[in-house]
Amino acid sequence: MTNLEIWTFRSEAGVGDDPTQRVDVTGFGVEAVDGSIGKINEATYEMGASRIVVDTGPWIFGKTVVLPAGVVQRVDVSEEKVYVDRTKDQIKDSPKFGDIDVGGSNREAIGSYYGRGGAGHRD
Repeated sequence: MTNLEIWTFRSEAGVGDDPTQRVDVTGFGVEAVDGSIGKINEATYEMGASRIVVDTGPWIFGKTVVLPAGVVQRVDVSEEKVYVDRTKDQIKDSPKFGDIDVGGSNREAIGSYYGRGGAGHRD
């Protein structure tokens, strides 16, 4: 997955490329491959720079994480859940949102972390 692709929602995710049909996932729960990780505080839909910002609550002591749109597998609107293709540990080990500016070299670092799948992800 290229750095640009990691920042773009997959077509099969069900988020919608057309702004008039886009699903606003703000407030939805987030499910990693091995369980719930928190709720979405913010979602952006910028071409080549889309992401979700997840408040993990007490799970990681209030850590807020940025997940590039490319890790979103699917959205279940009826359940108000977003499913991502990473484990809890991979997300826990990711850069903290409060410590980074999601631009420039920090954006590249996050893209590289998730583009290679975080710790041990198999594509």
